[in-house]
Amino acid sequence: MGAFSTGIMLMGITLMYGSMGTFNIAFEIPADKHTTYGILLPLGLLFIFVSMAFKVSAAPFHFWTPDVYDGTPTVFTSFMSTVVKAAGFIAFIKLFETRFFQLKESWHLILPLVIILTLLIGNITAVFQQSIKRMLAYSSIAQAGFMLFALYSNNVASKEGILLYSAAYSLATIGLFAVLIKVKDYTYDGFNGLAKTQPVLAATATVFLLSLAGIPLTAGFFAKYYMLTSAIQSHSGFTIVIIAVLFAAVSVYYYFRVIQSMYFKQGNPETIAITSTFKYALLVVAALVILLGIMPNILLQFLYF
Repeated sequence: MGAFSTGIMLMGITLMYGSMGTFNIAFEIPADKHTTYGILLPLGLLFIFVSMAFKVSAAPFHFWTPDVYDGTPTVFTSFMSTVVKAAGFIAFIKLFETRFFQLKESWHLILPLVIILTLLIGNITAVFQQSIKRMLAYSSIAQAGFMLFALYSNNVASKEGILLYSAAYSLATIGLFAVLIKVKDYTYDGFNGLAKTQPVLAATATVFLLSLAGIPLTAGFFAKYYMLTSAIQSHSGFTIVIIAVLFAAVSVYYYFRVIQSMYFKQGNPETIAITSTFKYALLVVAALVILLGIMPNILLQFLYF
């Protein structure tokens, strides 16, 4: 799958170079050259768009994500779902913020469709998962749908939002996968009664799940708020914002299933030894999630230095 994505990207880069004669993405094409090579640049951008969508798990190029996330060790899964995804979106935005206009009408047709499909497939499929690890895999697809609003809007709010969203999503996801490492059973039943046997794990996991769901006083709330605000400010995204809000409501169901299992069901989840250092680290990450949910400007101010 990686070879397919890389091949598509290389083809796109080749077509862009054939059109512009340079690898500088900020290069302005003269009018006569644009006329001669007009088809190569949009085609190259479309190839790169497909490749980048594949890397950030956007639909319909998401199909590799659940199996890879489920089959790899949890530590590597947390890395792929956070660092790799955040870096992919930054590269995505860096390229297309200066070149999206050259896709013309195709851009306004393709990107909203990809966003809606990503939100639909990610959220609806996550509802039916019995493994929390696979649920988080489909959740990451749904989160990618929200992060694509930064590409769709291409304004100040979207740049602030993608920075906050990347931090909020990464902190919550890393924290959840750290909890998963300590719990041997990845099913919902494996989390039954966790609040009684490991209250720190349950409390921090609850904070992370609330953030991913976009509940107020967590970083995820302002992350989603900035993404939706950027779409409204673009004066062309009111309908897609409504769709995103509806799917965000759907996501509450599968995140709260985990909370319900931990606090309201009887069970005796098997856990391995948990050190005080590990618990303190989880508490620090949870505190950062809450801090960004109360004062997001602590992070956003770094955009203006």
